[in-house]
Amino acid sequence: MCRNTRSISLLLLLCLALTGGFLLALCAGSYELNVRDITAVFSAKLGFSNALEKMHEMIVWNIRMPRLLLACIAGMAMAASGAVYQSCFRNPLVEPYILGVSAGAAWGAALGIVFPMFFPSGQISAFLFALLAVLLSFFLSRSRGETPPVTLILSGIIVGSLFSAFVGIMKYLSSDTELREITFWMMGGFYYASWQDVLVTACTVLPCLALLTALAWKLNILSLGDEEARSLGLNPDMFRALFIVLATLAASVCVAAAGIIAWVGLMMPHAARMLFGPDNRWVIPSSAILGALYLLLCDTVARTLTSAEIPLGIVTSIVGAPYLLWLLRAKGRELYGN
Repeated sequence: MCRNTRSISLLLLLCLALTGGFLLALCAGSYELNVRDITAVFSAKLGFSNALEKMHEMIVWNIRMPRLLLACIAGMAMAASGAVYQSCFRNPLVEPYILGVSAGAAWGAALGIVFPMFFPSGQISAFLFALLAVLLSFFLSRSRGETPPVTLILSGIIVGSLFSAFVGIMKYLSSDTELREITFWMMGGFYYASWQDVLVTACTVLPCLALLTALAWKLNILSLGDEEARSLGLNPDMFRALFIVLATLAASVCVAAAGIIAWVGLMMPHAARMLFGPDNRWVIPSSAILGALYLLLCDTVARTLTSAEIPLGIVTSIVGAPYLLWLLRAKGRELYGN
């Protein structure tokens, strides 16, 4: 009971930190606003006041709000998906893109940019090809009615390499303008975030996260190993497939909306386990909150550090690379036995 109380308190503190970070991010930018300006916009939108400056409404409601909400949703999806992947594969170094999600989405986006007459929506094609990459990974790893985790990871690497080669072909065929657009999309960012993007991602990600959290106790059993799971009456192949499909669906819809943003799914689950321990009933929701807070802060840095916005993928990679180095040094003996 004491441990549960501590975990609930920590979760509430993380929610408060996320709320505070969201308010700070709303105020930050090239056009500075204060809390009073933000409050006035929300009061007018809720019908409590008629005094509203059009400039403040445009900046807060039409530009910053959808962008920050999309950043939070994407952070939640990527971090929670990373936690699920690491438990499913019992490997602390995997993340949502291990099954070729990023490479498949990149090829879909490139097709939408280079051949808009055949693929009118780059986001939809990125989403569909991300799911196609996962399905191919499943198909290649399936053997005798089973899907061994190691074979699935290797299949994901193969599929990812194949789609990466296709992206290279698209770059070769594209014009200078199209090449720049593909490159910037692959760097990730929320430059063109809209309320429609927020609605689509929220309607996909939030139900997936709710299901993953509700089934987290089964993920605890699955992380013990296939033999232990079978002895406890759990079908490991069926539930591993279910968890991977839900996690990939949440991650791929965010990749389609924001481009490739690496490291979030690798870093945040480890931070959550440091705070809450290995129980996935706490790790999944806490990873989601930490991912939202982390991506929110990274996006704020990306758009305020210089006069020209820095691609978000660069910011997350600068932080993520030293973290991976630390993780390899700290966990290397545990993983590889040397």
